[in-house]
Amino acid sequence: MQGGDSLAERYSRLAQETPDRRRVDFELRALDILLSSLFLILSLPVAFPIGVVIALTSGRPVFYRGQRVGRGGRVFTMTKFRTLRRGAEARLGHHLGVALVEATEAEVTRMGRWLRATQLDEIPQFWNVLRGDMSLVGPRPIRPRFFEELAAELPAYWQRLVVRPGLTGFAQVRRGYETSMVEKLSHDLEWIADRSVRLYLRTLGATGWRVLGQSLHI
Repeated sequence: MQGGDSLAERYSRLAQETPDRRRVDFELRALDILLSSLFLILSLPVAFPIGVVIALTSGRPVFYRGQRVGRGGRVFTMTKFRTLRRGAEARLGHHLGVALVEATEAEVTRMGRWLRATQLDEIPQFWNVLRGDMSLVGPRPIRPRFFEELAAELPAYWQRLVVRPGLTGFAQVRRGYETSMVEKLSHDLEWIADRSVRLYLRTLGATGWRVLGQSLHI
């Protein structure tokens, strides 16, 4: 690596060399702005009470803010409603993949469990989408340290940097959170290669259907 650059910085440069997809990316960005603005407005009557309940039942902070690797390797702050006990980030920091899912279960608050089942904890991420940090559809955002590890193990992992990370994606709609990192990457790369307005809308529709199904079984 040049001058001690991190893998994220190295792959950020490689990501700029991918084939030109400016037109479809412009269309997807326009949809992100339109839909995230609409979702933010519609979610206000729900978001405010959620924040109050979190503060009353498990204290502050109401929001979880974490560093994630975005498009081109740029690190941004992702925001969600807090669903874990305070200090959980430090206790879970060394876990990844299935181990992270299992360890997280013990840290989820009662309110957090409901928020996760309905995915209402994701509401603040619409602001990340509106800002341009994320897209509604794309590979799920990952912590910088985990990106370093996975990029070293999986040669194709850098290609995730070509697009903005998403609030939802192929891997989440198709297989769920317990899928291996290799399987998730294959779904992410499929989205990157074939991304289009039609696939974007279809993925959002499938996500909405899945969330509705989970909500009905709470």
